[in-house]
Amino acid sequence: MQNVDTTKYVIYADITAEGIVERPDVVGAIFGQTEGLLGSDLDLRDLQKTGRLGRIDVQITSSAGKSSGTISIPSSFDKVETAILAAALETIDRVGPCIARIAINRIEDVRASKRKYVIDRAKRILVEMFDENILETEEITEEIKQSVRVEEITHLGKDSLPAGPNVLDSDAILVVEGRADVLNLLKYGIKNAVAVGGTNVPPTIADLCAKKVVTAFTDGDRGGELIIKELLQVADIDFVARAPEGKSVEDMTQKEIVRALRQKIPVEQVLDLYKIKSQPKKRRDLTTKRKSLIREKPLCIKNAAERAEAIAPRRIVPREVVPRAVPGATQEVEEIPISATAPEPAPEPEREWFRQHVDELDGTLSARLMDRNHNVLREVAVRDLARELKESNGDVNGVIFDGVVTQRILDIAAEKGLEYLIGAKLGNIAKSPVCVRVLTKEA
Repeated sequence: MQNVDTTKYVIYADITAEGIVERPDVVGAIFGQTEGLLGSDLDLRDLQKTGRLGRIDVQITSSAGKSSGTISIPSSFDKVETAILAAALETIDRVGPCIARIAINRIEDVRASKRKYVIDRAKRILVEMFDENILETEEITEEIKQSVRVEEITHLGKDSLPAGPNVLDSDAILVVEGRADVLNLLKYGIKNAVAVGGTNVPPTIADLCAKKVVTAFTDGDRGGELIIKELLQVADIDFVARAPEGKSVEDMTQKEIVRALRQKIPVEQVLDLYKIKSQPKKRRDLTTKRKSLIREKPLCIKNAAERAEAIAPRRIVPREVVPRAVPGATQEVEEIPISATAPEPAPEPEREWFRQHVDELDGTLSARLMDRNHNVLREVAVRDLARELKESNGDVNGVIFDGVVTQRILDIAAEKGLEYLIGAKLGNIAKSPVCVRVLTKEA
């Protein structure tokens, strides 16, 4: 008999046999042909003894020398283990002396049926048994509920994707895995999350990602990694954040969510990590131009004298080297290049001093913050570089790091008055401030 206290799912299956069989034959075949198939943890006899599996109910009839009927098995396991048990039933190919076939019809969620009954019954109770004279009490109750209620979840597009109420109005959004993740973020006041609903990314998500600054926020398991790889190939995401190893977004606390989002990494570094080719140049340029409209504008705090001093040699030298077509000026033209080209060898040693740092940082995903004398102030992880630069007090003159030079890092460097950024690779840069020199190890 089904145990109503513990049953979560009921497996329903259809059975057909090439001959006349009865209920004991079917039950014996189920126990006999699944024994040892799934290991000791999922042995049907042991599961029935411990109450994890209910009574196997078989209804079978015979006609014209053939038998057919239905099988129902209550289960108190979760979805995965119940599905494994259901699949095991379909491996049975003989009942008694007869060839037989078992096919799973459906798996019913008992709790969902109970919830539906509770909702329907509660509606009837409200209509039939409550007096309308208690309106004032209802208003008080509704006001209290409204003050603590989490925003109701909405649905986007023809795919009916679960989403927070601010997704369409926000410039930046979070892309999470499922409905439970969106509800957990709503619980802590994050209203700009949308769920992909599985590894098959729907077109609605791709359209949203093309218009907004997107952070993919996934679970810390294999499934979350697969969703990130799918998003990298079909959508224009900008950052990636992961839950702690082995933890789901739906189970995270507010402090854990904030920490994970602060440690998000640019998509360029993720592309390198998974060795995925970046988007075609034409598509990337269009996306960068579109998204640059909602990025923060970079600031530059260098004064005009320093900027002119940095730019002057590159503007003056070519102008003086070009000779004039005047017959009598041959001697003067020969003297000008000597004085103009004298400073030219200087950039070579200047560019060589950081090579040792670049080689030492290669493959470490670390960054070195340098002072004005090219000394290392401190070394940090690349994922913490943005935070370290924001908290710096003006002692940092430049950065050498084993990562991608992104628009966000460049904007922070300009705001803090850094002279140079030296990275492993150059990302998608929409606006490049003139006060910050950007170099890469390929240059």
